Amino acid sequence: MSEAVAPQPICAGAALEDGGRGVRFDVLVGGRVTPAFVIRYDGRVYGYLNQCAHVPMELDWAEGQFFETSGLYLMCATHGATYEPDTGHCVGGPCRGGALQPVRVEEQPDASAGTTVVWWPDTYIQVPDTPQSFSG
Repeated sequence: MSEAVAPQPICAGAALEDGGRGVRFDVLVGGRVTPAFVIRYDGRVYGYLNQCAHVPMELDWAEGQFFETSGLYLMCATHGATYEPDTGHCVGGPCRGGALQPVRVEEQPDASAGTTVVWWPDTYIQVPDTPQSFSG
């Protein structure tokens, strides 16, 4: 009998502004705690592992700063690789043709008439032993 997988809360939807600061959270990949992030772009939320496709370095140059100055592309602070925020595909830099590893995220209505952003574990990306708490 398999246990149902519940969505894991990340943040209030209001915490994400189009092309603005993202929110980091931890997931478990291959038994290791791995950073991930969620951003808002063109009115939708998108989540990825916080690892450049070129070398698995964290993308943000300061916590939550994933977008380059125009707010149109995600950028790796280490090597300058640029990614489409809605697909994760690398469109410039040393990993051209590569892609960020997506994390399934969703924005759900909550009781306070706002929204909560959640992520969904799968067979590859799982919940850490000590999941982060979120108070909306």
